[in-house]
Amino acid sequence: MSKRFKKIACVAAGVAFWLILWEILALKINSKIILVPPTEVIRRLAELVVTGEFIKSVLFSAGRILLGFALGMTAGCMLAFLSGKVKIIRIVFSPLISAMKSVPVASITILALIWAGSKNLSVIVSVLISTPIVCANMLEGIDALDPKLKQMAKVFQIPVLKRFTGVYLSQLLPYFRAASRLAIGLCWKSGVAAEVIGIPDGSIGEKLYESKIYLETADLFAWTLAVILLSFLCEKVFLLLIDLLRKKIERM
Repeated sequence: MSKRFKKIACVAAGVAFWLILWEILALKINSKIILVPPTEVIRRLAELVVTGEFIKSVLFSAGRILLGFALGMTAGCMLAFLSGKVKIIRIVFSPLISAMKSVPVASITILALIWAGSKNLSVIVSVLISTPIVCANMLEGIDALDPKLKQMAKVFQIPVLKRFTGVYLSQLLPYFRAASRLAIGLCWKSGVAAEVIGIPDGSIGEKLYESKIYLETADLFAWTLAVILLSFLCEKVFLLLIDLLRKKIERM
C-alpha cells in the first residue's frame, strides 16, 4: 500500500467518522431547525449547484475574494521586499502590520462598509486580511536568505534573471507557499463573513443571511459546505501552480 493511498484512506476515514457522528446527533436531536442530517445537506447542495442563482452568487463572491487575495499577496510581497531592503520602512510599517493582524474582522468589515459600501466589501476585507500574513512570512524568508549564495552569485557573475530565480525565488517560495495556504482560507472565511454583515446583493453572504432569517437550516449548511469546498479548491489550485513554478525553477 503506497504512502499516498494510506494518507487518502486516513482522510476518508476521518471524514466518515465525523459524518456518521453528525448523522447520529441529527437523529438524536430530531429537529431540522437546530441540526440537519448530512444527507439532507448534500442533497440540498446538489439542488442549489444546478441553479443559475447559485452560480451567480459564487461568481460574485469568488471574484471579489480572489481579487482581494491577489491584491493582498502583491501588497504583502512588495512591502516585505521594501522592508527587507530599507530599515526605516520596516520600522514605520511594523506597527501597522501588527495592528492589521490583531484588528477583529468585524471591525474591519464595518470600516470597509463605511469607506466603500457593500458591493466591494469582500475585496477590501480580503486585502486587509492577506497583506499582513504574506508580508510577515515573506519578511521572515528574506531575513533567512543565505548570504553565501548571494556572494557566490556575484563572484561568478550569474545573470540577473538566473540570480533572482536560483538564489532568491527558490529560497522564498516555501515561505510564499505557506503564506498563500493560510491567507487564501482566511480570505474566504473573512470575505463571506463580511458579506453576511454588509449583505451585498447576489453574494454568498446574502444567501447565508437569508437562510438565517427564514430558518432554512439546510440551506445554511449547504451554502457553508459550498464555501468550504470553494476555499479548498482555490487553495489546492494555487498551491499546485506554486509547486509547478518551483519544479520549473529547479530545472533551470
